[in-house]
Amino acid sequence: MKIAVVGTGYVGLVTGTCFAETGNDVICVDIDRRKVDMLTSGEITIYEPGLEKLFLRNLKEGRLKFTTNLADGIKEAQIIFLALPTPPGEDGSADLKYVLGVAEDIGKLMTDYKVLVDKSTVPVGTAEKVRQAVAKNYSGEFDVVSNPEFLREGVAVEDFMKPDRVVIGTDSQRGRKLMGELYSPFVRSGNPVIYMDERSAELTKYAANSFLATKISFMNEIAQLCERLNADVDMVRLGIGSDDRIGKRFLFPGIGYGGSCFPKDVQALAKSSSEADYEFQILAAVMNVNERQKSHLFTKIKSYYKGNLQGRHFALWGLAFKPNTDDIREAPALYLIDELLAAGATVTAFDPEAMKNVQQVYGEKIRFSDNQYDALQDADALIIATEWNEFRTPDFLKIVTLLKAKTIFDGRNLFDINAIANLGFHYESIGRKPVIPNNN
Repeated sequence: MKIAVVGTGYVGLVTGTCFAETGNDVICVDIDRRKVDMLTSGEITIYEPGLEKLFLRNLKEGRLKFTTNLADGIKEAQIIFLALPTPPGEDGSADLKYVLGVAEDIGKLMTDYKVLVDKSTVPVGTAEKVRQAVAKNYSGEFDVVSNPEFLREGVAVEDFMKPDRVVIGTDSQRGRKLMGELYSPFVRSGNPVIYMDERSAELTKYAANSFLATKISFMNEIAQLCERLNADVDMVRLGIGSDDRIGKRFLFPGIGYGGSCFPKDVQALAKSSSEADYEFQILAAVMNVNERQKSHLFTKIKSYYKGNLQGRHFALWGLAFKPNTDDIREAPALYLIDELLAAGATVTAFDPEAMKNVQQVYGEKIRFSDNQYDALQDADALIIATEWNEFRTPDFLKIVTLLKAKTIFDGRNLFDINAIANLGFHYESIGRKPVIPNNN
């Protein structure tokens, strides 16, 4: 099939590349000339494990192309995916100006039947607005389909190529047939393609992300309670996660959720609920808990140093909002950096992929290290904000020689309490008893 993908951000690039991998001819459209030139020359613009190999293969085979010209991009396309930003407004609502603006432009260029697919996460009713935007300038036949993405950064290629489910929102038999053909290579193992109306499909994405965010905030609340009741959140997590009604995933406490989806989608669903004259009380609590949790590790650090961080220097491991990505949108590490700097401390940070993006935000306000151990030099303590695999089993003897004090604040519960106690560290984590050496 001939596919156009408008937008070459995270969702657009993964979508375009994976559709090309199954033999489709894909043209990705973006207004950013620099980005299009980079992609055309074989330089990938995001970090996502497994994506670059597919990207380069399909670019070489000519199945994946890039352009800044919308007319050229959609001219022969049977299906046009809209993978455009929907940033939150000040009131939490999703801003649809990019989606609707492009839809109106496409209406001016269309000459035959096409399917427009909302791949962006959009509020309920957006398909109708896209249909109206196209119809301003085009009176022929076309369909608008809602096809939300369920990609987890870090494993997005696997999620796309082997989806748990594909949700397709449309009342059109013609649109349904085309979308079914397009996705058939991805569901050969029998995972479902779920057809529904557009509004239900739009709500499904928000409901899924908001539920997962709720699980995270719930466990962070349990962690807070564990610290006050002298219980261990890891044991509680294992105890409830073995119940298949609850499941093991998204039960890890930490320093709050971040990224491009959960914060924005929870806000947007809360705003949509308000506009529907319904008070979604759980979502308000989820957002409040997450905001509080972002400061929880800083509160521990400040308390340990008796409220005075002036002149203290910290090593920070992890900047991305989660491992296996360079995405720093709403990353808890950034909130932690802001609080440390405001308190008069200094920071040297290391992250395997996200340092370039963070440097664009902070410039010379913090220092960056070429590796995780150099970041420890002369630091008063180590702070862990992202659970990269290479942080899980470090050389503790090397850490001891580089830090000024054997002190670790772990926002991701990477280390075993008993093992760290035997090493003589002062160690504080989330929802577990602090390890306090005998000589402290």
